[in-house]
Amino acid sequence: MLEIILHLKLHFTENKKTTLLNNKYYLISFFLFLISFSGFSQSGTLKGVILDDGKNPIPNVNIKAGDRGTVTNDNGFFILKIPADQDVTVEFSHLSYKSIVATFNLKNGEDIEFHPVMKESVEQISTVVISSKKRKDVEGIVTLQPETIRLIPGANPGVENLLKTLPGVSSNNELSTQYSVRGGNYDENLVYVNGVEIYRPFLVRSGQQEGLSFINPAMVQNVDFSAGGFQAKYGDKLASVLDITYRKPYDFGISLDLSLLGGSLTAEAISKNTKLSGIVGLRYRNNSLFVNAQETETNYDPKFLDVQTQINYNFSHKFSVSFLGNASLNKYNYEPKTRQTNFGTLENPLALLVFYEGQEKDQYQTLFGALKGTYLLNDDVTLNLTASSYHTTESEYFDILAQYRLGEVNTNIGYEELGEVEFSEGIGGQLDHGRNDLDALITSIEHNGKYTLDNHDFEWSLKYTNEDIRDRLVEWEVIDSAGFSINPPGLDYFNDQPYSPYEGPLVAFQNVRAKNETTIQRLQAYLQWSKRTKIGDNDVWFNAGARVQNWTVSGVGIEKTTQTIVSPRAQFAIKPNWKKDMLFRIGGGIYSQAPFYRELRDSSGTVRPDVKAQKSFQVVVGHEYSFKMWDRPFKLTTEAFYKYLTDVNPYTVENVRIRYRATNNATAYAYGLDMRLNGEFVPGTESWFSFGYLKTQENIDDRGYIARPTDQRLQFAALFQDYVPNLPKLKMYLNLVYNTGLPGGSPSYADPYDYQNRLPDYKRADVGIQYVIVDQNETHTGWRKPFKYLSLGIEIFNVFDAQNSITNTWVRDVYSKRQYAIPNYLTPRVFNVTTSMKF
Repeated sequence: MLEIILHLKLHFTENKKTTLLNNKYYLISFFLFLISFSGFSQSGTLKGVILDDGKNPIPNVNIKAGDRGTVTNDNGFFILKIPADQDVTVEFSHLSYKSIVATFNLKNGEDIEFHPVMKESVEQISTVVISSKKRKDVEGIVTLQPETIRLIPGANPGVENLLKTLPGVSSNNELSTQYSVRGGNYDENLVYVNGVEIYRPFLVRSGQQEGLSFINPAMVQNVDFSAGGFQAKYGDKLASVLDITYRKPYDFGISLDLSLLGGSLTAEAISKNTKLSGIVGLRYRNNSLFVNAQETETNYDPKFLDVQTQINYNFSHKFSVSFLGNASLNKYNYEPKTRQTNFGTLENPLALLVFYEGQEKDQYQTLFGALKGTYLLNDDVTLNLTASSYHTTESEYFDILAQYRLGEVNTNIGYEELGEVEFSEGIGGQLDHGRNDLDALITSIEHNGKYTLDNHDFEWSLKYTNEDIRDRLVEWEVIDSAGFSINPPGLDYFNDQPYSPYEGPLVAFQNVRAKNETTIQRLQAYLQWSKRTKIGDNDVWFNAGARVQNWTVSGVGIEKTTQTIVSPRAQFAIKPNWKKDMLFRIGGGIYSQAPFYRELRDSSGTVRPDVKAQKSFQVVVGHEYSFKMWDRPFKLTTEAFYKYLTDVNPYTVENVRIRYRATNNATAYAYGLDMRLNGEFVPGTESWFSFGYLKTQENIDDRGYIARPTDQRLQFAALFQDYVPNLPKLKMYLNLVYNTGLPGGSPSYADPYDYQNRLPDYKRADVGIQYVIVDQNETHTGWRKPFKYLSLGIEIFNVFDAQNSITNTWVRDVYSKRQYAIPNYLTPRVFNVTTSMKF
């Protein structure tokens, strides 16, 4: 700390001496203010971004000019002051790349940019061989390219859209950004942005209510994903880790993306002395294009808006500060009018006609901020301190009356009444009421660091989190059939009207009322060690670590409860010295997920503070084979996994809302096989094909094993990029997903041991066609000159118009007491127009 203070004092003194000569202040106003200072006297500034052959930034490149030096940051950016008016030799070196030597002669105060491309080179240091491209493969991490994320079409474009094409990742709702991984549910996935854990709204129950994902794809620099068996440095969740890094600008730029679904505007800049840089993204989305295409006629007025910013300031080459901020406002106004759903068989076609009254008004407002300080103590020690806060205020108000007719459909071709209901088998109504409010404030402070000693890496962290959640839940549902009230199935009094009079009490079919004020305090820590070395001629990598978490639940009317969990984890990888490029790895441990607020609240809305952490013993075995085909690179990745879970908290899934029992009365298991073949099927582009097999079951109260709600047996996905050979600026992108049906579609009150039905298979293909008018690698004149990049495109969602359903509406025939499952279909075929531009 003393060194920082002295450095700041000297810097201030030098600037003060040069104020009368050449110190000026510049203001750049585009969502952020950037201040620039004049350079040191008798020196010039060399700056830039160092890239590899794939145009990816290279961190930790050593840059030396005599007795001066620096290193590139995580985004490959560097800045170096060198003496003016003389030849200065600068060397760029990295263990995994060939060194570059260049000579510069700068004038006093001159700034120049130098962006070298380093060629990969595996060099032997002592007994260790290090190759940067293999590092994440060794750790079992999949890396996705930001450009691919922005180009691939999808109803919800972005990072999650691309994740759903990876093996082991599944989602049967294109309007949702949520996903399940290897048998886990939506709440079992970790998401980090710049090392800070990200939360999502609590009350969202439908995919069309979600709006925008937190992650802004236009700001993304790097995407790492692990589907299981991850290291101790990641948090206490059971399923997966998504680790996002936002980019740090090294130049001024503006990008704009527009479509019929909304748009995004991104601006980035850097100060003249490169100490201050920032990027701001503004997004707007409107799902009316999808919702209006569904079979329910509605008045739909959604407003999904967010603004994000990342600001970085380098006080010196050792100390820097960054700020990540987000503000989002999602408003969902929904007023259904009518609906007709045809179902049944060719011999017995049926239809459900529904007439609605009422509306739903939802609002989700979130604010998030994280301040991070990084201090490079020396070449071997890096220290970080991060403080963050997340605040969400959510309201969900609805009163919707649905009156229905269930009947036979006219199938006589040539009749004017073709397709209309001509005989009613059941009539009735349903009134849904809700007044739900939630206010949650989550604050945390964390210290983490890294120490490198020879080939050993030590990482540690200590984190404190306080969760203050205030929740009011008021929901009730009344159902009647032909004017007779239907009671919930749990009552002893059976309503046999109209055949016999009913004399029991009339109650709502569902009735939930609760008010909770809950506080959860968490103290978390981890320590892990990793090492790269050799065994014989084989490269190996070891990793071992453990996490510990202690949490206390308290609140108004809640008995104070404290619990502790420990999660040891380990990984091992070996790359044999074979002619064929192969890699083998194994990872696992005991993964424990401490309950979040949603897991503490049961179906009646009551908070149960004694809910234990769900525990999972996991083993993941992986193999990678890199080879060339058609003189182009390919890779086949195979992973087999097994999980055994104890203290399982059973739940049900309704669209995207999870309802827990808030008990730990089950055990479960999951096993499967994931495969992915990726490579340049078309020269210069990356495509892949994925296959996954999964089986997951649970045993509740020792009643026997049944399928879990996420038992997605088979999954096939493909992401394919192509272009016209004689017209390479005309490109095509295909996003194809096929998932077998999930267990579900049962009535919400149903006993899962009585209802083990499955929804139909999920089939979807999205196609995008894009024409690049201005390529950023070309020089243009005339009207194209202001553009660095410009493209126009069309997108076709659900090309084959597959009828996918997410849940069922259950309607009772008053005469036969039979219940019909009417599918709630997702979006049909939809067309979209897009344009992208950069300045």
